[in-house]
Amino acid sequence: MKSLFKGAGIVMLAGAFAVSGCSGNGNGANKAVGNQNKEAKFNQTGLPIVNNEVTLKMVSPKSALAPEYSELEIFKRLQKDTNVKINWTNIPDTDYTEKKNLLLASGDLPDAFYAAGFTDYELINYGKDGTLIPLENLIEQYAPNLKALLDRRPDIKSSITAPDGHIYGLPSFEENNLGTNPFFHVINKAWLDKLGLKVPQTLDEYTEALLAFKTKDPNGNGKQDEIPLSFMHMQWCMDIAGLFGAFGLPDNLEHRVVRDGKVIFTGTQPEYKEALNYFHEKWYKTGLIDPESFTQDAAQYLAKGKTTDETLGSYVWWEIEEVVGTERGKDYVLLSPLKGPDGNQTIGRANGGGPGRGSFVITKANINPEITMRWIDQQFEPYMAAQIHWGPLDIVYKKDENGKLVNLPLPDGASAGEFRQKVAPGSGAPGVITFDEFGKIVDMEPRAQQRAKDLEQYYNPYMEKENYPSIFFEPEELDRINKIEPELLKYVNTQRGRFIVDGGADAEWDKYLKTLDKMGLKELMEIYQTGLDRYNENLKK
Repeated sequence: MKSLFKGAGIVMLAGAFAVSGCSGNGNGANKAVGNQNKEAKFNQTGLPIVNNEVTLKMVSPKSALAPEYSELEIFKRLQKDTNVKINWTNIPDTDYTEKKNLLLASGDLPDAFYAAGFTDYELINYGKDGTLIPLENLIEQYAPNLKALLDRRPDIKSSITAPDGHIYGLPSFEENNLGTNPFFHVINKAWLDKLGLKVPQTLDEYTEALLAFKTKDPNGNGKQDEIPLSFMHMQWCMDIAGLFGAFGLPDNLEHRVVRDGKVIFTGTQPEYKEALNYFHEKWYKTGLIDPESFTQDAAQYLAKGKTTDETLGSYVWWEIEEVVGTERGKDYVLLSPLKGPDGNQTIGRANGGGPGRGSFVITKANINPEITMRWIDQQFEPYMAAQIHWGPLDIVYKKDENGKLVNLPLPDGASAGEFRQKVAPGSGAPGVITFDEFGKIVDMEPRAQQRAKDLEQYYNPYMEKENYPSIFFEPEELDRINKIEPELLKYVNTQRGRFIVDGGADAEWDKYLKTLDKMGLKELMEIYQTGLDRYNENLKK
């Protein structure tokens, strides 16, 4: 974890908040910063960052499998190297958004939010009202690793810069092109072989297989305990959105796709309705869909692949072994996109794909912004970025003779996804690993290498050509999006589940469309189209 600074010294930043652009703190706060830095003996370069330990308060989500971040080895090493102690408040990721919003509304702010997951709307509005401080001057002065990255990659800098010219959140990015399709469709081939069925190529063949799983006791225990198909409704990498492509128009979590430069809302299209009718009549009504698919959390979902008797016939997840375990994984194979009733065979391309820009924010409550920026900048050094995202040296990695981080064997019985959650803050954490750093500074983890091969073999040949890029909208546009979209998507997602479970899409379709009109769908799509047109025009400049 080396610094790119050339010298060392002690800086007393009486004007730190003024330089950073934060308003409303006054001379008293500036004086407090200066006094704090004197007492801590802040070093502008080199390590440790401070000679006398300083504590910063940070709030971060964490997965159910992750320990408290104070127990993570990677953060213990950072504390030893930097002399900056983090007082962590970890919130379960399932509750994080709600509790983050409560903290912001109450004004009970930490020094920073880590793996923050701030939306564009939050970055713009909390930046505008001073809750979040601008970071570009702090980056210029105290973040040589991040500054070097942004100088080398102006596209990343442009992506994280708000329309007002400020940077309010730092990026998180694993530039490996593995998120183009999150919906990997898995089926139990051992059961297919036992029942004399081939791997399905069409939607009807898949339905036939699911029905056989339900009725013909493929696990041989004499019970009808098989689950033909389980998923997690409208959840990343766990939903059946990819299966909508069999009807000619793939779905995604935003219900927003692009074809020939035109933005389409999938949830109002005839292909979408046709899919809902099929899933209800052929799957749910006949008991082929796990009823808990619409309510279960990740822990419940993953447990269904690890029951004593093998009970899971088909599921959606982008790593076979993480659901069913390493031993049982050999019984399962991936399905390419299925051909639908009219011969359609396509899979959607996930929207976005650039760096996340709300991964780390500093709040107005922070009287040590320069110390904080130096601390987070350590995680933009490429070797450290890799360890933050996947895990530390001697636990996940070793260095080979060329200095490249290569993966150590996983502990016996552990899946890569679960192990990653236990040793690192993960993919939403700050830090950037660019495409050209894979294979030079760090090896792609084995499961990522496998995922890349799987994408190439099963999905890329059928993938949509366009997606909706990651666009930083104007404040007025964000305001309208934020007022319209959350409730609209909540309604669409609820109706999607209801139409699959209860049916009635044909009878209620006109009422459903009229409700969406009243909720502002037309205006929402006009904003998205305007943003896409502007984005495409800017690419030509």
